[in-house]
Amino acid sequence: MASGFDRLHPAVQHHVVNSLGWNRLRPLQQATIDPIVDGAHVLALAPTASGKTEAAMLPLLHRMATEQWRGLSVLYLCPLRALLNSLEPRLSNLTGFVGRRAALWHGDIGQPVRRAIRDDPPDVLLTTPESLEAMLISRTVDHASLLGQVRAVVVDEIHAFAGDDRGWHLVAVLERLAQLAGRDIQRIGLSATVGRPDRLLDWFVGSSTGVRAVVQPPVAAGDVVDPDVTVDHVGSVTNAATVIAALHRGEKRLVFTESRSRVEELAAELRSRDVATFVSHSSLPVDERRRAEAAFADARDCVIVATSTLELGIDVGDLDRMIQLDAPTTVASFLQRLGRTGRRPGTTRNALFLTLRPEGHLLQCLGMLLRWRDGFVEPVAPPPLPHHLLAQQILAVVLQERAVGRSVLAGCITRLPEFRRDADTGVFDRVVEHLVEHGYLHDEHGILSIGVEAESSFGYRHFVELTSSFASSPLLTARWGTRDIGLVDPLSLQARPGGDAPALLLGGRSWTVVGVDWRQRSVTVTPADAPGRSRWQGSPRPLSAELSDGMRRVLAGEDVAGITMSARATTVLAELRAEHPWARPATTTLVRDRDGGQRWWTFAGLRANAALAARLDATAGPGRVDDVSIPIRTDVTADELRRALGALPDGGHPHARRYAEDLKFAECLPDDLALATAEARLNDPPAMQRCREEDLTSVVES
Repeated sequence: MASGFDRLHPAVQHHVVNSLGWNRLRPLQQATIDPIVDGAHVLALAPTASGKTEAAMLPLLHRMATEQWRGLSVLYLCPLRALLNSLEPRLSNLTGFVGRRAALWHGDIGQPVRRAIRDDPPDVLLTTPESLEAMLISRTVDHASLLGQVRAVVVDEIHAFAGDDRGWHLVAVLERLAQLAGRDIQRIGLSATVGRPDRLLDWFVGSSTGVRAVVQPPVAAGDVVDPDVTVDHVGSVTNAATVIAALHRGEKRLVFTESRSRVEELAAELRSRDVATFVSHSSLPVDERRRAEAAFADARDCVIVATSTLELGIDVGDLDRMIQLDAPTTVASFLQRLGRTGRRPGTTRNALFLTLRPEGHLLQCLGMLLRWRDGFVEPVAPPPLPHHLLAQQILAVVLQERAVGRSVLAGCITRLPEFRRDADTGVFDRVVEHLVEHGYLHDEHGILSIGVEAESSFGYRHFVELTSSFASSPLLTARWGTRDIGLVDPLSLQARPGGDAPALLLGGRSWTVVGVDWRQRSVTVTPADAPGRSRWQGSPRPLSAELSDGMRRVLAGEDVAGITMSARATTVLAELRAEHPWARPATTTLVRDRDGGQRWWTFAGLRANAALAARLDATAGPGRVDDVSIPIRTDVTADELRRALGALPDGGHPHARRYAEDLKFAECLPDDLALATAEARLNDPPAMQRCREEDLTSVVES
């Protein structure tokens, strides 16, 4: 039997050779052909720039041509609009190989284009799960006509969905799509390396009983080149800008930071040094980001500073250098960013870390790199107990159908295995009753329709709030004349000392605030010479127990093999180790510091530490819980702490109610279900148990 490239439709083979100019397929592209052509559900894993889009689409184009698929038959879903915009020309080119079309539909696409898509659907539609949900609940979309012919769904960067509630929303919508189409829709997920890929694929496939395959071709021994990784400690953003401006002149440098504020601060510093600098983050208008990304792709001797918006495969051309300010919070994120470099023949993947604070950044960076060298990559685990997403899907299906019987509703919603368990345990019926009782649904002799409370809470702009699984902070649009320059948080509008008008940093430039229209949620600005600042609400992503343990191992003396440490970084690391001489692998330590305070160094990650501190309420002391330690009352001894740990109650969490109140759609749930969701997500039982089982020593610092 033919396999691989030989199985593809002749038109696809012809264009691969003659239009793409390829003399061979890459390993992943070769390996996906058989399972996708045979109809299997596939999770395709490979480093960045391995041709994952073609690995999914070439065999799907074969099926489209040979099986004569008609209408909109393939959905291509991405987590970011910018990624969709970047991929659309590529997908349009590929679909043209077999005389088919691709089109784009997301929040920035105007009504004329949407009408054209509804009137004459393309063969492939690039969109987001939120836009797909909007299509399903829209009164202007004929669902069966537009989506009833879908046969396959490709989800790019699937790991970006699976780790939070967007993932539950994604798989729930796919189940509704399969029911609408009346067939088992083939699901293809694309990702860089993840831990436990089999579990990720099982979750993604949902109710389907079809064949499934994880495709992850091994890297040939001759192709393995150790990346060039350097760690430096610079101490400040100003120093970081000086280093970046001086190093690698004439090259294209992509700099990642962990916050929008840091992007703006660093970009302003670089521009003050006459470095051609571009900016990309989620609070800039899409047109501004496109201009920056396109200009950067075409330029040389320049820098683009970005948050994780440029982590997910958006094409900004061939990079020379990846620079990381501070440290990413996961190995998976580091691998995504590292994979942006070394794409050209003769070049090597590389990363330069510039850390600002010793413990918070240098130690975190080295702990992450140590786990990377261990071969560890975080498994992508969907958050537990998505009861609030069950409520959202109930409302969405009722809105989609306008009126629906309870049994029909249950049959649609509970296709997803997680929601089927909710039906078996009575949770589904309880949520429906709560929605009826509180006016979100109207029950007319067993026929459910949208109630007045749902209209009031979610009906704004055609129920746009119902299409998103997460709550976003209220931001204001900054305008200069008729041009939108970005979104700002009200935190940025505090007056400067002396009562002067605040100056903003946005797009790497300073702006003076002229006026604020709270009703229209807009800020009028003009260019400014004075330095500005921008702040956005949000908490740093907590570190995992695995990465925190890597930090402990580094403090205990373990070095990261195969990386280069600058003299400054080496000196600071030596100082850190001298300050923490008690750090030992697999050991927690109760430390009385020189100022008289006391902390329990667990290295268990923030989730476990916060849960332990909440349960140790009578033992915990004043101060902040962090990723590696918990404050303990100064009169508590190590023996007393051991006894308190042995008596910890199981379950529950004192902060669960506050967390539950922040869940989107929590008001659509009975209180106990919202609390159960919060408690399941606030706890980290394996890391907490590890802390209770490890040796506990006590130290008084001299």
